[in-house]
Amino acid sequence: MEFLGTSQTASYCGPKKSCLFPEPVPTSTMQDSYQTYYLPGYRYLNSWRPSLFYKVSSTIPSSDERGNVSLRPPTILPSLRTALYARYSPRDWNQANQVQFKGSECCRHWAGRLNADSLRLMQDKDQLTQQMQDDTGTNMGQRLSDIEFWRSELIYELQRLLTETRALDIAKKRLECAADETEGPLKVALECLYNREKRMGIDLVHDDVEKNLIKEVDMFKSCQERMRKLAERIDQQLGINRDAQHALERDLSDKSSAHFIDEKCYNLRNTSDSIKFYHGIEKIDGTVSVPQTWAKFSDDNIRNSQNARANSAKLCEEMENVLENTSEEMWKQYTDTNLAFDHRISEIGDIKNKLQAHLAKTLQEIFQIENTIMLLERSIMAKECPLKVAQTRLEGRTRRPNIELCCDIPQFKLINEVFTIGDTLQTLKQRLRDAQDTLQLLVLNKSRLEHDLSVKANSFFIDKKCMDMRKTFPSTPRLIGYT
Repeated sequence: MEFLGTSQTASYCGPKKSCLFPEPVPTSTMQDSYQTYYLPGYRYLNSWRPSLFYKVSSTIPSSDERGNVSLRPPTILPSLRTALYARYSPRDWNQANQVQFKGSECCRHWAGRLNADSLRLMQDKDQLTQQMQDDTGTNMGQRLSDIEFWRSELIYELQRLLTETRALDIAKKRLECAADETEGPLKVALECLYNREKRMGIDLVHDDVEKNLIKEVDMFKSCQERMRKLAERIDQQLGINRDAQHALERDLSDKSSAHFIDEKCYNLRNTSDSIKFYHGIEKIDGTVSVPQTWAKFSDDNIRNSQNARANSAKLCEEMENVLENTSEEMWKQYTDTNLAFDHRISEIGDIKNKLQAHLAKTLQEIFQIENTIMLLERSIMAKECPLKVAQTRLEGRTRRPNIELCCDIPQFKLINEVFTIGDTLQTLKQRLRDAQDTLQLLVLNKSRLEHDLSVKANSFFIDKKCMDMRKTFPSTPRLIGYT
């Protein structure tokens, strides 16, 4: 006989030897009495049957014997006389009985040993089965603890990753808002440059205002480019964070499913209703990992998530520095440009006031020179009559007769008077021409002053208009992305 799951250790379990009697052939009666039992899940074995049993023999009487039951048989039949020599002796009979007794004792001794060893074997196997089941339960409990540990680690890391991802998404939105906020000041600076191109003449200079406006435009564009590049890097990091989040969520989902299955298996007992046989299930190996690779998989996912969080934290810190630096730079440049505007407007105002003063003085001089010209003309006209008188007198004295035509003192005075009045007229006329030329210069200077004054007024108006446009500038919270 062979027991499942053990090796044959007892001597009686070896090949069975006959105990002086030949092994009888089993009959149908024994087959009906002992039904074959198959243990599910293992190879079919013939159930145990006793190898020694009694055979019941029966003698069928003949028809003559049935008819002559009441007749007394003869003492010795002639036909059986020869058979008397073939019968066993009492000694043989006794020896056969002794042999039968010893065989029975041997069989009973063997059966007793078999029963004792079977009980001991069943106890050992029951203890082994219970111990293996307890060890399996302990291992499954430890496995549940390991799964629960990794689940808690994954949940903790997933929560931190989600928090960091939200912070990174807010940082991206702040960068985009800050870049959008700089569009208004950039357009204002460009509009100021375009308006200042409308300056005229000498005022169309490359002054400090224009230099600061160009620098401001370049700075706004540079800050926008820095913020957009950082936003692109943050967008890429968000993709990495989403991949790490997906890996954590998938691993956490697998851990939850495995925890549910192992907890269900851990709670199974021998009295559970859901247990049944699954033939050949122990031969199926669908595992894809070992405990080392299983733990390493979750550890790698957590490490990837930690690296993603570290990179996200660096990007958030870099975003804060970039927004703070760009805000400070833009405010500083905005202030410098406004100071240059104020200085330039003050300069233009001073020049304009001076031009107006010079224009007023020029107008006053024009008025005075015009009066001088008028007086000179009147003085010249007033000298004509005395000249006429003197010349008439000289002309009249030329008609004196003979010796009376004398160059006397009156004659000499008259000649001197004519020459003096003539020189006076020449001097007055020259002064009149000089006065007229001076008047022309003053008029020309007046026109230049008026033109220059109009140019300065135009420049002053343009710069004032630019300053009015630059009155509004985004506040620091808006420049760093807060709305």
